[in-house]
Amino acid sequence: MEHTGDLPAEPRAHEESVRVAATPEQLYVLVSDVTRTGEWSPVCQTCWWDDGDEPGPDGPRVGARFTGRNVLPERTWETRSRVVAAEPGREFAWEVGDGYVRWGYRMEPAGQPGITLLTESWEFTDAGLAYFAERFGEKAPAAIEARTQQALAGIPATLAALQRIAES
Repeated sequence: MEHTGDLPAEPRAHEESVRVAATPEQLYVLVSDVTRTGEWSPVCQTCWWDDGDEPGPDGPRVGARFTGRNVLPERTWETRSRVVAAEPGREFAWEVGDGYVRWGYRMEPAGQPGITLLTESWEFTDAGLAYFAERFGEKAPAAIEARTQQALAGIPATLAALQRIAES
């Protein structure tokens, strides 16, 4: 589907990083436990693994699905996501809906023992832009902008909370 009107032609993407006094493996265990998301996310209040997709002893697997409940003052909604990267100590990522948005965390040694560069990334994909165009019509640009601003504000808040949790 081609983009028309005021919809952006390119996916929107953003990432930020923070240095955390924890190992990449420790951070992976934390961020890949989606049932704890409500401890650090300013919007997603709770997540649970869908039936049969609970993680095994090595953590979540690519393809596993989970549901998240998001809460803002004006509305509450649930999304279904699919894990797209599950590399212990390196990366954990998921796509919301049918690939509409991709969220993820990367963990990289920061050059000092026990210090990790934790990066949170977000991308509003072309599929997401097309979905919003179909769902919201002429209100799509405003809805896309609102979601973008939520992500831009939420990422630093999430990273600060993850840093506090990991270092406590």
